[in-house]
Amino acid sequence: MAALRRAVFLDRDGVLNEAEVRSGLPHPPASVEELKVFPDAASALGCLKEAGFLLIVVTNQPDVARGTQTRETVYAINAALAARLPIIDFLVCWHDDVDGCACRKPKPGLLLEAAAKHPINLAESFAVGDRWRDIEAGADVGCRTVWINRHYAEGRPRQRPDACVTSLSDAVNWILSQQLRAETAGNAETPPPE
Repeated sequence: MAALRRAVFLDRDGVLNEAEVRSGLPHPPASVEELKVFPDAASALGCLKEAGFLLIVVTNQPDVARGTQTRETVYAINAALAARLPIIDFLVCWHDDVDGCACRKPKPGLLLEAAAKHPINLAESFAVGDRWRDIEAGADVGCRTVWINRHYAEGRPRQRPDACVTSLSDAVNWILSQQLRAETAGNAETPPPE
């Protein structure tokens, strides 16, 4: 059996690309033409890929259920991001809260689906998001969590994130520091050869 891989689960809007903030809450870009990828995203994610992490987007897109966004537009935005960033997969929840699905964050369905699809060790993985939903979904499956605080007009995560930062680069730096710490601790426990 192949060894389980480590992953970084990334929310999309507000993490990889700018969200449109209306009434203090983030919304996705309306089209590919409105997509603005954060300037540090490519280099930051490149560092994670180089460190051996699988990069997987897990995103709620309830505007589809609400009729204000189409699946085709979501797919087009995902494809535009995939062309610029080293993402290996995009998993999308198309539902709104009233649908009661298992995939809409804070429920962990998307992360569990990704872990099954790409044999992932959740305990050695990370979830990065800009909303409380992302942090709770990650914590629910045993990932370490990184909250990018964009100062939205909503509550902080009820589950305390493992790290609170203000940018994707800061999130990546923290994740890489945790990996280095784990590797250093692992090396210290390995007895020298005789």
